[in-house]
Amino acid sequence: MSVNTKASDHDRLSSLHAALSEEFARQTARFKELRKAHLTVDPGEAHNQAALLAATRHSLEQITGALRRLAEGSYGRCENCGIPIPLLRLELLPHTPFCMPCQQHNG
Repeated sequence: MSVNTKASDHDRLSSLHAALSEEFARQTARFKELRKAHLTVDPGEAHNQAALLAATRHSLEQITGALRRLAEGSYGRCENCGIPIPLLRLELLPHTPFCMPCQQHNG
């Protein structure tokens, strides 16, 4: 029984790694496009463009963190308190490093 559980956990983590890697590639391409466009953006749009760049950079940081935790074997545990993060939360926010109580506390 534990072999099947471990196999399904491994499959789930492999699928997650693939999905995060694909999202990282998409966000990297988006970031490059935004940076290129930022050079020629209308001054009136500069603020919006800067916000898009910042949001994309933040997304890349979150994905990188999730991929690092997967590689280290700490994925799915809260970085603050160490308890397992509920599966539903990880399915909704696969890059989250915190459980809900710690996220709310850290703001």
